[in-house]
Amino acid sequence: MHVSIYTDGGARGNPGPAAIGVVIKDKAQHIIKEYGEYIGETTNNVAEYSALISALHSAHTLGATHVDCFLDSKLVVEQLNRKWKVKQPHIQTLFVKAWNVLQKFSSYSLSYIPRAQNKQADAWVNNALDTKK
Repeated sequence: MHVSIYTDGGARGNPGPAAIGVVIKDKAQHIIKEYGEYIGETTNNVAEYSALISALHSAHTLGATHVDCFLDSKLVVEQLNRKWKVKQPHIQTLFVKAWNVLQKFSSYSLSYIPRAQNKQADAWVNNALDTKK
């Protein structure tokens, strides 16, 4: 099964209260799963990585074998595409987690998209922050 994953992570304050947003769509671009989750106090970059890791686990559980990931975090995309170095130890740990989950799929891609093209995932982040659920 081929899916498209849209993720967003955000922190109000950086660091501050943080949440993730995930939207998973099938090949016809119908939403098959979407959610937001409050993840406590952390940074934007940690939230962005956490959102992707959570989405990849969900896609794998749904039976996806091919994933196209769309993020509005250039940092996460460039690091996982191995174009930028991962310098901070806590981000290195998240990089390894994301990398390991990506290896469960037959194929994957990671693409940067502008925030304006990621409104559904962003809405889940804000909803989770507003309700802290």
